[in-house]
Order: sequence, then structure tokens, then C-alpha cells
Amino acid sequence: MSRIVQIVSSIGVFSVGVLTAGALTLAGCGTSPPQPAALAHYDLLIRNGLVYDGSGTPPRRVDIGVRGDRVAALLPAGSPAEAAQVLDAKGQAVAPGFINVLSWANESLIADGRGVSDTKQGVTLEIFGEGWSMGPLNPEMKAEMLRQQGDIRYPIEWTTLGNYLDYLQRRGITPNIASFVGATTVRIHELGEGDIQPTPVQLARMQDEVRAAMHEGALGIGASIIYAPASYAKTTELTALANAAAESGGGYVAHMRSEANGLQDALDETIGIARATKQHTEVYHLKAAGERNWPKMAQAIASIDGARAQGLDVAADMYVYTAGATGLDASIPPWVQAGGREALNQRLRDPKTRARVIADMKDPNAGWENLRLQAGSPERVLFIGFKSEKLKPLIGRTLAQVAAQRGTPVEDTVLDLMLEDDSRVDTAYFLMSEDNVELGLRQPWVSLGSDAESSAPEGIFLKSSTHPRAYGNFARFLGHYVRERRLMPLEEAIRRLTRLPAGNWKLRDRGCLDPGCHADLVVFDPATISDHSTFEKPMVFATGVSDVFVNGVQVLRAGEHTGATPGQVVRGPGWTGWAGATK
Repeated sequence: MSRIVQIVSSIGVFSVGVLTAGALTLAGCGTSPPQPAALAHYDLLIRNGLVYDGSGTPPRRVDIGVRGDRVAALLPAGSPAEAAQVLDAKGQAVAPGFINVLSWANESLIADGRGVSDTKQGVTLEIFGEGWSMGPLNPEMKAEMLRQQGDIRYPIEWTTLGNYLDYLQRRGITPNIASFVGATTVRIHELGEGDIQPTPVQLARMQDEVRAAMHEGALGIGASIIYAPASYAKTTELTALANAAAESGGGYVAHMRSEANGLQDALDETIGIARATKQHTEVYHLKAAGERNWPKMAQAIASIDGARAQGLDVAADMYVYTAGATGLDASIPPWVQAGGREALNQRLRDPKTRARVIADMKDPNAGWENLRLQAGSPERVLFIGFKSEKLKPLIGRTLAQVAAQRGTPVEDTVLDLMLEDDSRVDTAYFLMSEDNVELGLRQPWVSLGSDAESSAPEGIFLKSSTHPRAYGNFARFLGHYVRERRLMPLEEAIRRLTRLPAGNWKLRDRGCLDPGCHADLVVFDPATISDHSTFEKPMVFATGVSDVFVNGVQVLRAGEHTGATPGQVVRGPGWTGWAGATK
């Protein structure tokens, strides 16, 4: 160790030179050499890693010191320091924890707070709220939620979105959580599930619900306007709700009205809302669905680039698969779904109404987004979840197989299954091209979301299947698309998973490794990180992530979950708990 020697005199302080420790003797001074400074002490010290700070710049060989739940220092590699826990990263990549911008872990974390499938991929923050959010709720909504619960059953011990987030944290969860307030949820809260338009008074109350959710920490408004009853909302309603969120800095994110035949019109609507709110606006799971629409992907990207060139903060997120997953209700017309599940069931039991529904289901020009037709054939529609024990043996079969087994036409099979299961029936549709997946991922404004729950292949989760994105989305991005396909450098990929979404949604001290940032950290091997889940066997964990920390607490050690549940609620810009915030 060396130090600068300084001489203090009546005229100032002078640097004499650099001497090694123990070599200093000042003639005639009669003083002892200064003692070495005490070693810096940390709760956690991560050494010997290649550190990617999420900024998109090349990695550095530095050590990370953590105190409590925050990054305290980035130290030159090998700096003298001590810690209660020292982790040797052994040359692996060390990065901020990954942010899942489209998560459906809102129920799976109630069943199992560990969120294992995402934790094993390095995810440390789950963001909910694609159209539906867990609040605000009224008594009728709570009753309907209880009626529609599937394998995961739970009492509803909250009313507002903020209540729910606090409830989940109190139960104990591994990842951090955040949420948008759902535009669909706000609509149902005020208008029910009918195909009606709000009066000015009702719309004002809906805006007040959005403002209340923003004060509780919502990130903004999440819309899913391809599905009933959200599809009944006009652009003016969505803009009004987005403006209410924008008052306190909240953004707007949408599963757009169309991802297929009407993709450009739907994108124009979304960009128009960005222009009206002047806040961050994002397209959920950017895609061009249906083979005849695949050329529209490049056009959509050009439109987003054009909006950005005009100064609008427009972006998108994606998952890295050619199949989406939703319900069989995406194969039936919105008009028949008005009024909710029971009203739908009654209509499907009426022969005349059923005949009209089937005619619409067969018509490619019916004016609504029919994912069964966009998939191209019933062989490309895969069942992944039923409520009914009687129907669960059909999980893993295609619509074509089940229709042949039952001896019924495809359209009748769809309607019969929805009636028998009294649910939307969880379904995967093969809709996209691999070339378009790569084209989308190359865009520097695209972040990542799984659009799935976070679970484990055990217990209640074994009663249904899932999309492989629940177990492999982030590992597949880093392994297949970054390492193997070389779509971008690793430092850029990590930026997409960390600082990009954190900046988009104004997440304070997340997605970064600067001193003062929350100590959400992932250690992984870029050479081996891989997904292993498939549509045939989706519940297979990814590999290559060795260690994960959430708020400074180790939740994954040598690839195995520790059982720790240090997850916190991450609040948005309108939260009244921020220092100096006012309602």
C-alpha cells in the first residue's frame, strides 16, 4: 500500500511524494508514522465478478460492497475490505436484478411467495397490471373474483391496489413487486361489464380511482383493450384515464386493440395517447399476429421510431416466443361477452345466439380479433389450463385433437369447453414468426416481460400447465438470442432488463448498481445461461444463474432457492409516501 506524503507548514500543505507504507521517517520531526486506515466493512462483498451496471457500457472488474439493502460502494478489484458475507463470483457476470415488466405472478405469489421460476432466471422485480389489476375492487367484483378462482384459491383481504400490494409483502415474497392500475378494473368498478359508455360524471369517478391508485404507488395505467369488457372503451375514455395517471408522472401501457389485421390503427391510437399525456407510453408484447400480418411488424417499428423522433416517449416490451397465451375467449366475439361470465354462459346456451356466435367465429372479416383464425389452424391452438378436474386431462392437447376426439366442429368445441369449464380456458396460440421476434428484440427501446406467472413444478402448480415463457423467457433471451444469435452485446441486453425499464417507469434506485441503489443483484454465467422449458414440457427450470440477492438478502445460492422472502413493494412516482409528496 502507498500514500501521498504531505508536509504541513505555516504556509500550507505540500505533497512530497509517494512512499510505500512503513517507509516514512521525517528527520527532526520526532513523530510516529500514521497508522493504516481501518478496513471498510460491508454486510456483503461480491468479488471477482465482471460487473455490468445496466447502463449499456462495457463491464468492469470491480468489487461490490453492500450495506443493508443498498449498494454502498463499487471498489477497485481486490481492494482491502471485509464483510460478513463474501461471495466469489468467479469471473461470472454480475448485474442489477432483472425487471419483468409484464408479470402475471399476482396470484401465483399468493400460493408460493418464492416465485421460483423467475428467481432462477435472475428476476428481482415483478410488475403486474395488464388491463386487470388486483384493485380497486367493490363487493360485486370481489364476489366474481371468488367465483372465477381456479386452482389457486384465496380470500380477498384487500380492496384497493395499494392494499393488495401491502398484503402480498406482509405474506412474505421473494421478488419485489409493483403494479399498474388496470383500465379494465377501473371500468368494471364504475360501469360493470356491460357494453356501455361512461357519462361525464362516471368518467370523472373513474379518473379519481386512477388518481387514488397513483397515490398508493401505481406506476400508471395498464390497458388490455383486445378483450371484453375493455374493448368497449373508446379512445376518449382511455385518454382520460391516462391523463389522470399522468398528473403525477404515471405512464400508459397497452395490450392494444389489435395486434393483427388492425395493428397500425391500434398503434396510432396508442401513439395518440402518448401525445396527449406527454408521459412514457408502451406497447405490451409487440407482435404482428397471423401470417398474413407478419410484414406489419417492420411497419409498426417504423411508426414507433417516427413517434420517438418527434419527441414522444414511446416504446415496447416483448416475450421471446412465437406463441402467445390467453384464453379461448379470444376466439369468440366481444359482443357475446357483454355483462360478464354468467351472461355469456346464458347466451351460449341459447341456440339462436349460439348460431350467430359461430357465424362470427368463422368470418375473417367480422371486425374483431379472432386469435383462433389468426393461428391459422386448430392444430396451432394448445390447451394449457382448465378449472374443471374432469377437463384437466385435455391439458397439452390441441384444439384439433380435442375436436376430433369429441366429434364436434371446432367452433362448437370452443363454446362447449368454455361452458363446461365455466372459464375462459387457458390457451396458447401460435401466431408469430421467428424473424419478427428477432426484429423486435433488436430495437433499443424494447424491454422484456414474461406475460406469465412465476411458479415451481410442485404442489398446486402441477394441476395445470403453462407457457414455457414462465420458466425460460429471460434465460432464453440471454442464452439463445444474445449469446447464440448475437442480436446485441451482453451489456446492451442487460440494459434492456434493468435500467431501461426502471427509467421508463420512474422506479427509484432500481435497475442500477450505483451507490445508493437497492441491492438487487444477479450473478450468472453468460456462457451457460439457458432455458430448457418447451411447450411439451414447460415446467423445467432455466440454468446458468448461480446467485440472486433481493434488497441485499440472498434468495438464490449456487442455483438453489434459499427460501428467503425479502421482497418489497416498489412504488410509482405519485406515491404520497415519497418525501415532500402531497395528495
